[in-house]
Amino acid sequence: MPAVDSPRRPTRARLDGRVRPGAVRPHGTPAGIARRGRGEALLRRAAARLWPGCSALLLVAGLWQLVHLLGLSPVLPAPSAVLRDLSDAWSAGTLGSGLLHSLGRCLAGFAASAGVGVPLGLLLHRFGFLRTPVAPVLGAFQSLPAAVLVPVAVMCLGPSRGAVYLVVLLGAVPSVTTGVLTALDQVPPLLVRAGRAMGATGAAAVRHVLLPAALPGVVAALRQGWAFGWRALMTAELMTATPLPGLGQMIDAGRRSGRLSAVLAAAVAVLAVGVLVEAGVFGPVQRRVLRARGLPGTDGR
Repeated sequence: MPAVDSPRRPTRARLDGRVRPGAVRPHGTPAGIARRGRGEALLRRAAARLWPGCSALLLVAGLWQLVHLLGLSPVLPAPSAVLRDLSDAWSAGTLGSGLLHSLGRCLAGFAASAGVGVPLGLLLHRFGFLRTPVAPVLGAFQSLPAAVLVPVAVMCLGPSRGAVYLVVLLGAVPSVTTGVLTALDQVPPLLVRAGRAMGATGAAAVRHVLLPAALPGVVAALRQGWAFGWRALMTAELMTATPLPGLGQMIDAGRRSGRLSAVLAAAVAVLAVGVLVEAGVFGPVQRRVLRARGLPGTDGR
């Protein structure tokens, strides 16, 4: 009777978890199941966070397309025309270059605003006699639209790069300072007294007591300062009449050419940068800070 070759079975892994050369680890091991479970949980969490934004985007795009098809607005282009302009601008290199230049300016202005606003908030919290005259001025500047700040900056510095940075500073510093001051005011006095009893006074109290206790509010202040600075930068690039490459120049070029689709394409890029920075940078940082303190994040249920 001829011998029948039996199917070759994979070599089993050792019971202690070590695998011999050539051995095949079964897919059903506890470690593999745990890894798959963690991967599926991460995917579900990411989908839960992205779905509200994606659904809102789809709703806006659908309503936009409906308005265009019904002819309710004779000048409104189709979403496909805006996407085509975005693709053309990316292929030509103007979109990528404009994004880099605008982001670089906003990052520099935001860093300077944080470097001024956070210490200024600490200073106003520490010295009450400075807070009385300075806090109302900060509130007034915070309520001013960026379009009002642009002529002031241009008259002081001319239509230059410095005028753009001045508009960003004037738009972001009051917001950061006010937010930091509010966060410091909300620190429980008991923590300050406990730190003082343990020897934390002066700079040590600020470093080890005040700033750690107010960190969630400081992060929220920086988040708001970025939003104010980004909006102020777009206004400054539009209104200063400087030949600076950026998204604001793209919007102005579309306006001068009378092409609404080009203007909307640049506006979509501006909106996308704001959403990505909020969702990809400040959102995770704020959730991590809140979770470290046992507080629910903005997406916590």
